[in-house]
Amino acid sequence: MVHGVVTTATTVKEKAPETMRCELVSWEQFRALARQLALRVQSSGFRPDMIVAIGRGGYMPARLLSDYLDIYNLSGFKIEHYLRAKKQAETCVRYPLSANVKGLRLLLVDDVSDAGDTLEVAVSHLRERGPPAEIRTAVLHHKTVSSFVPDYYAAEVTEWRWLIYPWAILEDVSGFIRELGLIDASPERMQVEIETGYGVRISAAILSDANALARRNGG
Repeated sequence: MVHGVVTTATTVKEKAPETMRCELVSWEQFRALARQLALRVQSSGFRPDMIVAIGRGGYMPARLLSDYLDIYNLSGFKIEHYLRAKKQAETCVRYPLSANVKGLRLLLVDDVSDAGDTLEVAVSHLRERGPPAEIRTAVLHHKTVSSFVPDYYAAEVTEWRWLIYPWAILEDVSGFIRELGLIDASPERMQVEIETGYGVRISAAILSDANALARRNGG
């Protein structure tokens, strides 16, 4: 069953284009961003009853916020994007929230506000499940092109780029490898062509694992 569908004119990144500006986010950078985000929530005086993660990108930030904010009431639900006819993107709740959130103050967490449709669908879904007393939203990165402005964000992105988070690096890099026709190419060639096309330098170990993933997915 599909819940809370939103149709947008943006195209889903079904596969990586041959060139695209990217930025690698390290585990240490992620930790620093999550800490900054937690401090902003704390300084606002908002004390949520529950943290709700948007899957998949919000799972790791929500878990770290749970630690920093000392809030162990943590739940989540999964949103997916897929293509309709004419390459319009649909955003929908694939696995709904199971927790009872009626009357609760919620902090809804994702990794990034990009187009904005994910957060729009997520907020609508939470309102349908309660209704909660209050919903506030938090992300690591807010892109200024987004149609949705979160209540809290750790960093603002004014020049659009694709953010490669450490928990998604194999997924993204395997997409680069497939698009550039680099499956089973030498690590040196992969490094050069990915750095040329996407502006990031990937370690040999990650390239090896991403290549294996690209091969398993059938090229």
